[in-house]
Amino acid sequence: MDRRTTLKKGTILDTRKVFLLLGLGLAGFALPGRCASPGTTALQLHRDLLTIDTHCDTPLHMLDTTWDIGAVHPAGSPDRGKVDLGRMENGNLDALFFAAFVSQRTLIPENYQKARTAAENLISLIELMVRKYPDRIRLATTPAEIRRNTAAGLLSACIGIENGFALGHDLSSLQTYRAHGVRYVTLCHTKDNDICDSSTDPTPDRWHGLSPFGREVIAEMNRLGILVDLSHASDEAFYQALAASRTPIFTSHSCVRALCDHPRNLSDAMLKALAARGGVVQMCILSEYIKTFPANARREAAQDSIDRVYGAWDAITTPERRQAKREAWNQIDERFPRQLATVAEVCDHIDHVVQLVGIDHIGIGTDFDGGGGVRDCNEVSQLSAITAELMRRGYDRKDLGKLWGGNFLRIFQQALDAAEPVR
Repeated sequence: MDRRTTLKKGTILDTRKVFLLLGLGLAGFALPGRCASPGTTALQLHRDLLTIDTHCDTPLHMLDTTWDIGAVHPAGSPDRGKVDLGRMENGNLDALFFAAFVSQRTLIPENYQKARTAAENLISLIELMVRKYPDRIRLATTPAEIRRNTAAGLLSACIGIENGFALGHDLSSLQTYRAHGVRYVTLCHTKDNDICDSSTDPTPDRWHGLSPFGREVIAEMNRLGILVDLSHASDEAFYQALAASRTPIFTSHSCVRALCDHPRNLSDAMLKALAARGGVVQMCILSEYIKTFPANARREAAQDSIDRVYGAWDAITTPERRQAKREAWNQIDERFPRQLATVAEVCDHIDHVVQLVGIDHIGIGTDFDGGGGVRDCNEVSQLSAITAELMRRGYDRKDLGKLWGGNFLRIFQQALDAAEPVR
């Protein structure tokens, strides 16, 4: 979450082909490169791949009980969002990590409880989704379950927690979250917390990396087979967590600092260190992390004003107030439209990682519904545009299989294999 910040492929999906062709306009031509066979299109190859997105904030939409993730949301509707089940099916995204996002508040006991309640509420909404639509999507807590769901023509819902603030000071909460399917925790968000320093907190670092409690958190996550996510962490926290973890670490939604000098992105040295430990960077498609844009002070001031009036999304308790904030955001987008990067620029970041550390350390984590989106891939049904551009650049089926899920599944399985048996 950043404020600025299928049914499975093959014959089952043939009935949806018209939606794919109309929605993406990519099936009419073959692309050069080393792909499957002459004439293979981006859509055909994308349908054949097992595809995973490791980060979206769509549960925040699900807080609005009038918004149904299983319904059709027509193009142009103000509350459409970037993700729903139909667009996952039509866009051939097999598995998606739904984030239980917790905003950072002051470190006081009252706020620890609020954070835990917020995380539990979002997790319950994910669980409700899979109960409501069992013939379309099921919870997946292991790579084997993702593959089994995909083979059965079902989508997979996976769960992550964005911001370890949801743990409070209670290590045992990790075991509780794990029992509900949580398989990664992003250690922090936009401000320092009790676990580690954030990359974007303007105040002096609280811990100069990890706190003592943060080291206990990583050890417990390793013990339970929960992946450590270092998106949002400061550089010092990144290196210290990398050294502390017994299993590979990843970033669920981050980009390349050499191409966009933002503290949320990873430097070349960080990318090399991550790869040396077997980790993976899941490429975010949030435009401001892809490309540096001129500052828009009026838009930023308007955003800050809305946050002051309504508070953080996860802290809003009434549908009416949530809808009012959404309408206010829509008005800002109309008055001060966001500048968006392109799929080609996203793929420049992917190319940089591959050239620097190899194809085995890259994946996709869009951050849809949390700020993610570029001009020609601005919702989940358009993800094959990334496949098309990478095919044009010469990536073959094996490369794309690793990027779209294989690399992440490798570290996911390694984390589970290293865990102690759960009692």
